[in-house]
Amino acid sequence: MAKIVGVFVCLAIITLDITAGILGIQAEAAQNQEKHLRLWIFECKQPSHEAFQLGLAAAILLSVAHVIANLLGGCSVCSQDEFEKASPSRQLSLACLVFTWIILAIGLSMLVIGTHSNRKSRVSCGFTEHHFLSIGGILCMVHGMFSVAYYATATTAFTY
Repeated sequence: MAKIVGVFVCLAIITLDITAGILGIQAEAAQNQEKHLRLWIFECKQPSHEAFQLGLAAAILLSVAHVIANLLGGCSVCSQDEFEKASPSRQLSLACLVFTWIILAIGLSMLVIGTHSNRKSRVSCGFTEHHFLSIGGILCMVHGMFSVAYYATATTAFTY
């Protein structure tokens, strides 16, 4: 029974992260369809409401996937002494946990910056903000791989 639940959780996490990644890439495509004028490193562009909605949805799905992986994965090591004495499986679990937090911070930041640039109802001018949404979308997919690895190693570390 636990294996079936584990497979379901892994599928849910990876589905949420892949969907978030696809939405981030689609948001970038929607943003690129709007009118823009580029002059060296400055750019004036129309915001895209569709890019805003897709970017916001991608950020929410990434956050939900992260919460699910962390709540159901648990904490396998809590101190430096425990980490040094822990089994390789628990050490791998902690490494994956750290990577998921780093990827979440970078990916969510990219999605928020890309979404924020599309929230206004008027033309915005400033430094170019290229590819934030698509990079955030790609990081969502990378987050999915590390989250599943974390969940799998964390749950197996507790069973053995």
